[in-house]
Amino acid sequence: MISLVRRATALCALGAALTACGTTGAGQTPRPAPSAAAPSPSPSRTPTLAPGPGGLTPVFEHGPRADGTKDGKTVALTFDADMTADQGPRAAEGERFDNPRLIATLRKLKVPATVFMTGRWAEEYPAEARSIGRDPQFEIANHSYSHYAYTDDCYGLPTVAEADMRSDLERAYTAFEKAGVPNPMPYFRFPGGCYDDTALRELSATGVTAVQWDVVSGDAFATDADAVTRQVLDGVRPGSVVVMHCTRSAAPVTEEVVRAVVPELRRQGYRFVKVSQLIGAANGRA
Repeated sequence: MISLVRRATALCALGAALTACGTTGAGQTPRPAPSAAAPSPSPSRTPTLAPGPGGLTPVFEHGPRADGTKDGKTVALTFDADMTADQGPRAAEGERFDNPRLIATLRKLKVPATVFMTGRWAEEYPAEARSIGRDPQFEIANHSYSHYAYTDDCYGLPTVAEADMRSDLERAYTAFEKAGVPNPMPYFRFPGGCYDDTALRELSATGVTAVQWDVVSGDAFATDADAVTRQVLDGVRPGSVVVMHCTRSAAPVTEEVVRAVVPELRRQGYRFVKVSQLIGAANGRA
């Protein structure tokens, strides 16, 4: 998913919705229930949310807001590793949908992070997917296989048919397995951030928790790193989930933004955590 600050740019194929809906509830750690061809995507004790009303897939937007908890002020940086199913020719011509320098910077700064990866990205960059997935500093979650939208009219993205939604999600887990990613998380970020009750119902049997965000970085297609940095710093609150991107060609200033945002948030008393830690904290407060 590529998040955009202004709807004027939202018709790009990597556009994203800025809306999100939070559901907090204690879960008994459901596991995705993939088809026989798909791998088991998570350790059994990974925190997830309980199903939403009517058994719908639960949706997580941010963690607990209070900063007086034992965990203090926490924030999760998340990075969408986007590549749509039809972008292979562009990659073959030299367009880079990865961002090794960003991952290296996160490692250098010792910032835990959650990477929402499409299956197509993992197929294009299997060594990088494997390296990220095997690094305990990171966790890999599901961003669909195709990066096609799960609703109609989602910022110009092609759409996945209702009958194919679950298989598209499962195909991403299969791509992670083939790339050598161990234990991808049972978290799913809708392409474009677009979902409705139909999509939540179709994915409910998989046991995933849908993960949205409450801070839009605006790094997609941005060229002004200072403006993106200000937007992140102005938006972060305790428990925030920040959406950024690990896509060099479409988000070229993200690494520079991380280098500015991380020390400033640490100066303000924030501690960086993965999404799984925020969800675990939300369960503890339920």
